[in-house]
Amino acid sequence: MIAPDALRDQPALLGDRVRLEPLDARTGEHLVRDYVDMDPLVRRLTGTHRRFGEEELRRWTASLPDQHDRADWMIFSREDGEALGECALLDLDHHNANAGYRISLFRMEQTGHGYGTAATDLVLRYAFEQVGLHRVGLEVFEFNEAARRSYARSGFREEGVWREHLYWDGQWHDAVLMSVLAREYAEFHADDPHR
Repeated sequence: MIAPDALRDQPALLGDRVRLEPLDARTGEHLVRDYVDMDPLVRRLTGTHRRFGEEELRRWTASLPDQHDRADWMIFSREDGEALGECALLDLDHHNANAGYRISLFRMEQTGHGYGTAATDLVLRYAFEQVGLHRVGLEVFEFNEAARRSYARSGFREEGVWREHLYWDGQWHDAVLMSVLAREYAEFHADDPHR
């Protein structure tokens, strides 16, 4: 068990390739720009049927600092400061010390360069080493093989399937469930000189 507000004071997270800043009204302006006009391929990979309006997104990002069952970050490139996407620990279950994880890069041309893996690594380090979570889980659609490989590089393991969980373009698709436990995270990074 961890504190119910364990995600209250989320810090900025700094890695070699990316910088994660808490998502709020200021940093959220990057999200507003890209989610109102979301890349169609990103929309498919994330299973996002819903369309978002600017004011709705602004209200939502402004509310995030007051939501203590989640921690949201904007992902920036360390090289040029470009806003790359967003990621979050969400649905904190403090009794069982677990949370969900999600990440989305804004445009397909930003994928395949290791930014998502770098951001995920920073969030997992925070989740296990600072917050004290026991488990972090996620779902990824079966056709998103690049994301599945990226999650595996960060230590996630496949644990099950939600069959026909997404209906997209006239077809049903499975969602693959993945998770990483604190002890697995520690073992996975035992030889990491940055720890």
